Amino acid sequence: MDSRNFLFCSLDAALVGDLAWQVKREGHDVRYYIEAESDRAIADGFVPKTDDWRAELDWADVVVFDDIWVGSDVGTGELAAELRAEGHAVVGGTPNTDRLEDDRGYATEVFEDHGIDPIPSEVFHDFDAAIDHVRTNPAPYVVKPLGEVQNVKRLLYVGREDDGSDVVDILRAYEKSWGHRMKGFQLQRRVEGVEVAVCGFFDGDGFVEPINFNFEHKKLFPGNIGPSTGEMGTSMFWAGRNRLFEETFGKLEGWLAEEGYVGSIDINCIVNENGIHPLEFTPRFGYPTIVLQEESLESPTGEFLHDLAHGRNPSPEVHGGYQIAVRVVLPPFPFDDEKTYDESSRNAAIVFDTPDGSPPEGVHIEDAKLVDGQWRAAGESGMPLVVTGTGETMADAREQAYDRIDRVLLPNCYYRDDIGERWVDGDGDRLQAWGYLGP
Repeated sequence: MDSRNFLFCSLDAALVGDLAWQVKREGHDVRYYIEAESDRAIADGFVPKTDDWRAELDWADVVVFDDIWVGSDVGTGELAAELRAEGHAVVGGTPNTDRLEDDRGYATEVFEDHGIDPIPSEVFHDFDAAIDHVRTNPAPYVVKPLGEVQNVKRLLYVGREDDGSDVVDILRAYEKSWGHRMKGFQLQRRVEGVEVAVCGFFDGDGFVEPINFNFEHKKLFPGNIGPSTGEMGTSMFWAGRNRLFEETFGKLEGWLAEEGYVGSIDINCIVNENGIHPLEFTPRFGYPTIVLQEESLESPTGEFLHDLAHGRNPSPEVHGGYQIAVRVVLPPFPFDDEKTYDESSRNAAIVFDTPDGSPPEGVHIEDAKLVDGQWRAAGESGMPLVVTGTGETMADAREQAYDRIDRVLLPNCYYRDDIGERWVDGDGDRLQAWGYLGP
């Protein structure tokens, strides 16, 4: 493929630096715009930057948006739709697909309109009404904040008590501490089973094959303990249009084509012997999921993004086994504590225990920068690296990833050491036994 011009846009937090770096390493011209002042140094030294993304539109062959947020507001879908109408090739959503993530009630309507049965849930804008609902309908619930505050991942709460009493306590606490920022929240019944995400790349007309199936690890500590972080790691594999796909995105393909959606889109589900229960949409790249997807592509990433944005139904070659990604973080992640970050993590040097000091294969940047040849932590979030591994089995992928992490020398870093274990310990067997992974 000839060299192309790629414009990557982070209109809120900087998320897509590694993808931009990969495309640049493949020989394409890249410019990266970051809106958040606190994140401006992320990816410095790895990719060229621009201070005005709109000024680069005529230069760009492909525009890539990394999230649905424009600051504290939803909006990249609207921007992407406007740019497409002007003739630009864009990887990004639409106003309606942005709503799938921002408005959980709307997402539920979309599921139901297309014959997909979501887990029973209800959206509330009043804490007292939600507490009355739990007391009238006692059960374990999941509390999911809506709007901008949903990005504070530790606010997601999974109820443990059968009568919902712990959820009542949590709602009372949230009302006092977060009520001024929460524009609403969803109460969703907790369902037991295997949590798995169905993820497809859509080119404006249909899904690209193969399909990606991934498993998020959201809690901070091994064993799925501690605060929710967004994600500490991902395990995955690629497959065809199996039952998991056909009973979720297979029913939404026409709607997404009408929308003209382009990019990655994900439905996280709970699956058990009784059926597939969708939880939520992610109508954008997932993080660090996109890093692992990029690692497992065996054909050029830039060519794939270019063909996707131009509606050319790409056929990427992917790794045929299993893959895992591990997020390597620094204090005070996942919390905000400027003093701790300044003392322990800001500008931390990242060193690699390799013969020539270069990073081993599978080490990817997240909140990192390159200064005079030295990798350093950047930004304010304490998420400098993602380390990946691949293998013919999930155990092989785990071994490779953690061997690579052993060669990363980063004082004070921490990470989960159990990414992929759920698959090995039985999730894969259960999905196969229930008939979801066949052709």
